[in-house]
Amino acid sequence: MIKRLRWKLVGITAVLLTVLLGLILGFVYYSTGASLRDGSLERLEEMGMQYIRPGGPHKRPGQGKVDGCFLIQVQPDGTFLAAGQEYLITDSQQLEEIIEEAQADGQRSGVLEDRQLRYIELDDGPGVAYAFMDISSELHTLSGLATTCVIIFLVGVVMSFFISVFLARWATRPVEQAWDQQRQFVADASHELKTPLTVILTNAELLAQEDTGEQDRARFASSILVMSRQMRGLVEELLDQARVDNDAVRAEWTSVDLSKLVSDAVLPFEPVYFEAGKSLDSQIQPGIRVTGSPRHLRQVVEILLDNGCKYSSPDAAVVLRLERYHRGCMISVTSPGTALTQQQCVDIFKRFYRVDSARKMDRSYGLGLSIAKSIVEQHKGRIWAQSQLGENTFFVQLSS
Repeated sequence: MIKRLRWKLVGITAVLLTVLLGLILGFVYYSTGASLRDGSLERLEEMGMQYIRPGGPHKRPGQGKVDGCFLIQVQPDGTFLAAGQEYLITDSQQLEEIIEEAQADGQRSGVLEDRQLRYIELDDGPGVAYAFMDISSELHTLSGLATTCVIIFLVGVVMSFFISVFLARWATRPVEQAWDQQRQFVADASHELKTPLTVILTNAELLAQEDTGEQDRARFASSILVMSRQMRGLVEELLDQARVDNDAVRAEWTSVDLSKLVSDAVLPFEPVYFEAGKSLDSQIQPGIRVTGSPRHLRQVVEILLDNGCKYSSPDAAVVLRLERYHRGCMISVTSPGTALTQQQCVDIFKRFYRVDSARKMDRSYGLGLSIAKSIVEQHKGRIWAQSQLGENTFFVQLSS
């Protein structure tokens, strides 16, 4: 599917770039031709101003010769006169042919293609006068420009294809990543659900056997209940992840007193830490406010505190801090424990990733930090982990 989408984008982009290039080159060719035409007509008008007067061609005093131009005037008596040193023509038959071709065109100005002459009819009283210009160099220029435009167009078509391939890959990369993540998500979710389902089915089959004793029945029923609760917890986290991915966070945005929110989130965890033989110290600066979803921001704090309790060393002293940072604020949870490698500090935010390679079903599904990352990113913030001196610290940076 992604490959078909990419090639469709390549085709659309290549066609648009090719059409755009063709329009640009066509405009360049047309505007150049129009400029040359207007310039030659202006020179022909200048020719008429320099040479024409009633009674015959005459160069006005003080006026310079217009290169490449000549004039033919038909006198009332039918005789022809030509002016212009470079194009002085004495052959009356040739003069007559040129005049007849110009008159046959039926336009005040035009081009005699075979002779490569541009002409313009001049107002000469009782006679007829035409100014002519040799446009061989103009036609040569346009021919060279046309060749250049064709070469540029062909090169542009090839370049547009490669550019389209690059742009299509760049445009579809987020879609491809999302597609890969979705497939990986489905595969990981299936794997996580498969284990408890297998346990439930096995225990249910044993429970259904007639020769199963009461003590075994109770044990099998207890195992089914435990696995069912774990499945419910996993499904709830999957739903949380789906809701966050669907941009449900922004629907609840408001101004949040983050200091109070974090303080309220800490309170339920104090007895949890106490029962685990650990301590929780909170250092919260008052009066810090942000814009966001109160429910989801509290969920981020709870995820970090839950991880701090689960994965810190025995008798650990976990510290939560909330402080102002630049134009926003910083939340950090520091706990002593098994040091994370640099790669683990990155991978730990991936879905279903757990440092424990055994992937034990200990009510830890590897989704908590992934959900926290999605929430923080939708708040235009950053979340990352660092490990040093035997302590693991999770940071959340938010803008005010």
